[in-house]
Amino acid sequence: MNAPHPPKVAGIDPTVPTPTHTVAPAAPPAPGACPTAHSSTVPAPNAPAPGALLQDRLAGWVSDLTTLQELSERLSRTDALEPALQELLRAGAALVGARRGLAVLEPADGQGPRTTLGLGLGRADLGHLETVPHGCLPYDTVASAEILHPDLLAEDGLDPRHREVATRLGYAASYALPLSAGSTGPLGAAVWLYDEPAEPHERRRHLAGLYIRHAAEHLARLVEVERMRACMATITEELLPSRLPRVAGVQLAARHRTGPRGGGDWYDALPLPDAALGLSVGSVTGSGPSAVAAMGRLRASLRAYAVMEGEDPVAVLSDLELLLRLTEPARSATALFAYCEPALRKVTLAGAGHSPPLLIGERRTEFAETSVSAPLGMLACWEAPNVEIQAEAGETVLLYTDGLLHRTGDSMDRAFARLHAAAANTPRTVRRDPGALADHVLRTLLPDGLDTTDSEEDVVLLAVRFD
Repeated sequence: MNAPHPPKVAGIDPTVPTPTHTVAPAAPPAPGACPTAHSSTVPAPNAPAPGALLQDRLAGWVSDLTTLQELSERLSRTDALEPALQELLRAGAALVGARRGLAVLEPADGQGPRTTLGLGLGRADLGHLETVPHGCLPYDTVASAEILHPDLLAEDGLDPRHREVATRLGYAASYALPLSAGSTGPLGAAVWLYDEPAEPHERRRHLAGLYIRHAAEHLARLVEVERMRACMATITEELLPSRLPRVAGVQLAARHRTGPRGGGDWYDALPLPDAALGLSVGSVTGSGPSAVAAMGRLRASLRAYAVMEGEDPVAVLSDLELLLRLTEPARSATALFAYCEPALRKVTLAGAGHSPPLLIGERRTEFAETSVSAPLGMLACWEAPNVEIQAEAGETVLLYTDGLLHRTGDSMDRAFARLHAAAANTPRTVRRDPGALADHVLRTLLPDGLDTTDSEEDVVLLAVRFD
């Protein structure tokens, strides 16, 4: 009677060769040897106890499962493509026994994103690999099976350019696995490079294959998130000014970053009759496509109201508040509108629940004294008085949204103090350029940059410098 096959353990195929630490089975009898009566019942002095082989094999499978679980959990904690690909390369290198590698992300549907990251390879090394003809690379982004080159330099028919690059980078063998998810199809490939002729043994390849299947599904989800973020950023940018107008007497500069889910912050600069200029910044509550759409509608409406009655900012915001209450009853917004007369260096403004502008000059750096008012849509009838700012030549009025303050991670009082200090410490040469001034403020308040993915806040700065 044949012995039953050992069952599969949590996805590990028992037909895969046993781990290297498994005790080897006893050697068979020598040819021609006659078994004795005791040979079937008395074990050899050094033979394992009954069941030891199965126990050792199960221990090996449990060890492999533990390793896969730990690596998969580390990968699952990544929330962006670049750290996920780096984690994949490190885990794969440990599984297949390699030191270097690269991950190539090229979704087969052509919609991107496309990127190449290296492990132990610099930008120049990746550039050398890109010079190799696509069909002669050690990987294939649309392949459906592993690609193994145990001794590249000894292979017949190896492309001379590939041989040259392999010699320059110092690798002699490679092992590549496809990145393919059931929902999206081929995503790219991961390849690991060996310094000497080598190949991972069958068990290492089996474990790497299990890990890569999980990694590909995780990458597919991150690809979709990245595409959504890019789409929302594109839509938001299209709804904002593609360029700022040129108006005699002032210089304009704007900086804007959209949160990863898309937000409702906006800015605008609109030439008005009598050589005037309408300026606005604002923020719609919420995030995602609905907030972006609401932002676009409010900004377009505000432009129309500014053309009709821009010299009275309170009237402009009153009309905008009425529109918001009638068309977006479940939403509120903060807004600031300013009527700027460059020839007089005069700014008349009104705000609805918005942070006050910052006036930056050689002799003073101060917040404009605006009255405290509720955001649009919060009260049955919004109203607040106009405020006038008289600027001097060379001074800059900085308009911004609350996202700049929220991204600092500080309380609002401390964030205002940090903004004031950043503006006050702006070098004199930087103050002559409103764009450089805005960049200085951003670098000072947000040293990690605007593109961090751990913040949902939009950021808007609009700098207006008077000549």
